[in-house]
Amino acid sequence: MPLFYQHNINETTKIGIWRIEEHEDFFLQRVPLLNDVSHPYKRLQHLAGRYLLPVLFNDFPLDEIIIADTKKPFLENEQYHFSISHSGNFVAAIASKENRVGVDLELVTPRINNISGKFLSDSEKKYIDGWNELPQLKLQLTTVYWSAKEALFKWYGKGGVDFRKHIEINSVKHNRNKGSLDCLFKKEGMTELVVHYQLFTGFVSAWVCT
Repeated sequence: MPLFYQHNINETTKIGIWRIEEHEDFFLQRVPLLNDVSHPYKRLQHLAGRYLLPVLFNDFPLDEIIIADTKKPFLENEQYHFSISHSGNFVAAIASKENRVGVDLELVTPRINNISGKFLSDSEKKYIDGWNELPQLKLQLTTVYWSAKEALFKWYGKGGVDFRKHIEINSVKHNRNKGSLDCLFKKEGMTELVVHYQLFTGFVSAWVCT
């Protein structure tokens, strides 16, 4: 079973990352295909993400998942709050019995530089540009910022978020391959949040739990 990573955030919240090595039939034995995903690999990612939820909590009711108008999956009775992300052959899921959550997973690739202007504020870009002499670290940090903002977007769950305007990253605390970011979510008021992240070989995962 390729459970790549699992972490118990608190007594009611868990996060996991799955490395996809199986064929579709493996996941279909346990996971209902809830929507029409035509692309074969996207369908495989979709199934793997849902398969991971009952790996984290074995009573997770997969057949009760509903898709909101914003395309956010949820449970109507909120037995669990959850979020799923996938990139390449990895999928991440976070689930909680009590806390609102969001998770994101991103491959570390130079392509992030082509879209950085869409999600970095001027002050965030200035901070990241301070790492120009260490290009690989700069690339990782840019990806961490993107992943953190995606995790907050999923945590919010209502859409309509401008990543430059509504999400402000004020500081970064880093220790070896993991750390946290102090963020200000500026939609429907001002909410201070901490996003945690971890660096793996080739990709980044970020999550928020409140």
